[in-house]
Amino acid sequence: MEQYKKEFIDFMVECNVLKFGSFTLKSGRKSPFFMNAGAYVTGSQLMRLGEFYAKAVHEYFGDEFDVFFGPAYKGIPLAVVTSIAYYKLYGKEVKYCCDRKEEKDHGADKGALLGYKIKDGDRVVIIEDVTTSGKSIEETYPKIKSQETVPGGIKIVGEIVSLNRMEKAPDSSKAALTVISEKYGFPAKAIVSMADVVEALYEKGNKQIITEEIKKQIDLYYSEYGADFN
Repeated sequence: MEQYKKEFIDFMVECNVLKFGSFTLKSGRKSPFFMNAGAYVTGSQLMRLGEFYAKAVHEYFGDEFDVFFGPAYKGIPLAVVTSIAYYKLYGKEVKYCCDRKEEKDHGADKGALLGYKIKDGDRVVIIEDVTTSGKSIEETYPKIKSQETVPGGIKIVGEIVSLNRMEKAPDSSKAALTVISEKYGFPAKAIVSMADVVEALYEKGNKQIITEEIKKQIDLYYSEYGADFN
């Protein structure tokens, strides 16, 4: 595992973003772990978060893109901090663009988007926190593509999230990121996966965060909801 990924796992735990216990997800599933990107609240946390995202984007997508798109609401600060970090780490100017839940009908910046206005010729990386069902992309994808004037005018290079939960998407035996890649034709990646988390905090860790009991709960959860990666 790359060093920055191990550091990111420790960072999520330190910031109380990644928790272990018993949680009820939006889907109704009872999960032994939960990730909440809304718990990043300080300047130093956001600065480091942007750097982790930037390193993962660079690893997976190189430099062949122009815009970070952050879906409202949690994706908005993610796109901003990643844009700042990417310039700091790699010297490349990357614009940020986000959507509005409600379209603005007045002012110089009216419309469905804020920040940079994406257009034909742009290459976009979507920045999100986590996806369990893959439903958010069903709103995000058409918003991005609606800005092009010719078919294929805007290229979505890929999507990056914090954590691949590695569980079945609804109505599928495959993980949400796999479903997104197959449906939309671009790679959907994560900074780390739950397999990475277990490796770092249990297999190679001190078993104080992922204890023997929590590990049993995680194994039981995946026996029921684990995704098919074949």
